[in-house]
Amino acid sequence: MKNLLKGVALAALMLAPGVAAAEVESDEPIVIVQNNWTSQLVLSYVVGKTLEEMGYTVEYAPSDSQLQFQAMADNDMDFQVEAWEGSMKSAFEKAVENGMIDAGTHSASTREEWWIPNYVLEKCPGAGSWEGLNRCAEMFATAETKPKGRFVGPPADWGKNYADRVDALEMDFEAINVGQAATLWAELQSAYDRKEPIVLFNWTPNFIESKFEGQFVDFPAPSDACNEVKEWGPNPNATGDCGAPHSGWLKKAASPRLPEEWPGAWAALQKIDFDNAQIAAAALMVDVDGMEPEEAAEKWMEDNADIVKSWME
Repeated sequence: MKNLLKGVALAALMLAPGVAAAEVESDEPIVIVQNNWTSQLVLSYVVGKTLEEMGYTVEYAPSDSQLQFQAMADNDMDFQVEAWEGSMKSAFEKAVENGMIDAGTHSASTREEWWIPNYVLEKCPGAGSWEGLNRCAEMFATAETKPKGRFVGPPADWGKNYADRVDALEMDFEAINVGQAATLWAELQSAYDRKEPIVLFNWTPNFIESKFEGQFVDFPAPSDACNEVKEWGPNPNATGDCGAPHSGWLKKAASPRLPEEWPGAWAALQKIDFDNAQIAAAALMVDVDGMEPEEAAEKWMEDNADIVKSWME
């Protein structure tokens, strides 16, 4: 009954004034990329279900966060709803040169960086900057990393090599990557409950800011020169001695065949625009409320029916 009511609610979007089913140009499936973090999974289902309500056939394809862009350039996949500047900029821009379409930038701004709970500042007041954090490195040591501190890094396939940054800045830390995003939050919850020191990879927008009190660690501001000129940053003998953008872009990406084969779908996809609060809400329903990503997508669409309707008009 619950699923039936959800189906009725979504179908009602199509019956609302101003919303009409699209003339489907092709029955071939539009392949939507899925990655291994919560907001992307939920929002990919939001996109797919919207297209299905318009009459299109949709398939979902899991992909590595770096290889996905060339796959879209090659027309093997068709749409990505969340491309993050901090971890995907190089792969994204290279794929655009090879034919992938930059499908627009969301209103949301992003940041991907080292992060600490606020209680860490009570034991290490300078930990809000990388120099101050490094002075307290031993406080974060584990049996695995001792005497160096442990930085809990993201899954390796996210393209974030923090070991290189640690080396470039000569920090007394060892970057230990987890296998999946859920492990980051499990590590954080465990440390948070016991008020134990932890520094880990985090990003915004996501649900964390609504559940845990903390802040990002400031590193030297990013620059193209950081990765090209050794003399640019704090270490004159290394490149890569800088942080990630404080306010990065969040883009959509599309295959070159998408606007040609499905122009109606393309028009809707260009309208789709998420802000920070909308993305955080999508992640929270899974990571805090315990919903499955597809169920959370249906709830998000119900809660934002007017927005979904505007995409389909």
